[in-house]
Amino acid sequence: MSRTHHTVLQWLSLSALLLLRIVPPSHGDVGTAAQYGPPYTPTACYGSDPTQFPSSNLFAAAGDGIWDNGAACGRQYLVKCISATTPYTCVPDRTIQIRIVDFAPTLASQPSFGGTTMVLTETALAIIANSSAPSINIEFQQ
Repeated sequence: MSRTHHTVLQWLSLSALLLLRIVPPSHGDVGTAAQYGPPYTPTACYGSDPTQFPSSNLFAAAGDGIWDNGAACGRQYLVKCISATTPYTCVPDRTIQIRIVDFAPTLASQPSFGGTTMVLTETALAIIANSSAPSINIEFQQ
């Protein structure tokens, strides 16, 4: 390899590393989340079956964007609060794993904010954000 090629490769490697520090790679999709409380049944995925709910209460309803005609039922997502309109809403470096059990537009109880990517239980949202926020911006991955 010529000296010129070696110098160019070093420059490209250094540039790539600097770019990753300035613009870190995303590890998932971004969207919004709201919260909801009981009653949780019946659900669009599993009806009134009580075994559908994790004992941790870390579950959610899928919004239109991830519902996928019901294919979202049972999917698990890692969810992290990344921002909100109110400063200091997110709990830093806190990620939860939730399970989709319902479809947001058909929830038995009213969500705190409509039209979100997912609607988390009050328990789930309180782990990653200040629960008084009507909605938050999230990063999520299946």
